Amino acid sequence: MTDREFTAAAETYLDMVYRIALNWFRVPADAEDAAQNAMLRLWRTDTDFQSEDHLRRWLVRVTVNECKRLAMRPWCRRTASLERCPEPVFDDREKRELYQAVMDLPGKYRLPLYLYYYEGYAVDEVGEIMGLNPSTVQTRLARGREKLKKTLTEE
Repeated sequence: MTDREFTAAAETYLDMVYRIALNWFRVPADAEDAAQNAMLRLWRTDTDFQSEDHLRRWLVRVTVNECKRLAMRPWCRRTASLERCPEPVFDDREKRELYQAVMDLPGKYRLPLYLYYYEGYAVDEVGEIMGLNPSTVQTRLARGREKLKKTLTEE
């Protein structure tokens, strides 16, 4: 990968990589570490990317794997509260509440929902990225939606 190709990829995908890592950890410092490591892997790779979609999927997969690897660190700050995380700005109160409800879900439901609804991946692609069967992804999406529905109707 040339310097120019890496710079273009970093400008295009760094924000997405960081959002996925932040979704995983919910702690900005750990998300920054994972995003930096994923981009470093991109810099060092000798993979010949066939298309922008191939590059994007590769980066998402590397980011998820990097998050899994970093989560095993004994000093990982997994218990941080969401107040420390930068929250996207929403014009609509309902969107803000939905975002907060999604972020309050356990990770096994939160990440598939994020990849499916916010990043636009299909169920099969989410399964491939997370190393899960598509039926498992569908189950987690359904259970995550049920948990969201229950949470949002209680409020």
